[in-house]
Amino acid sequence: MVPTVNRPVPEVHTDNQAETVLDQDLSDLDFSQFISAHFEFEPKAAQINMRLPQALLDAAKARSSARGIPYTRYIREVLEQAVAAPGR
Repeated sequence: MVPTVNRPVPEVHTDNQAETVLDQDLSDLDFSQFISAHFEFEPKAAQINMRLPQALLDAAKARSSARGIPYTRYIREVLEQAVAAPGR
């Protein structure tokens, strides 16, 4: 049996190029280059303004930077997790 070599996912820049790629057999593509993406579907209508200790803000910015996301999104995610956790 011959080992299968995965081919790279081609870059597409137009809808027509995307359609051409999607019309092919995609089973031999190397999807390891992809990174997960987080989509936020709920609109953000409310706004808050709060004061934090500088060290806490710096820590949040460092964590968000390590994850590659804006620090405001990171703070929102932490808040969402805290209110979703049972018993809190």
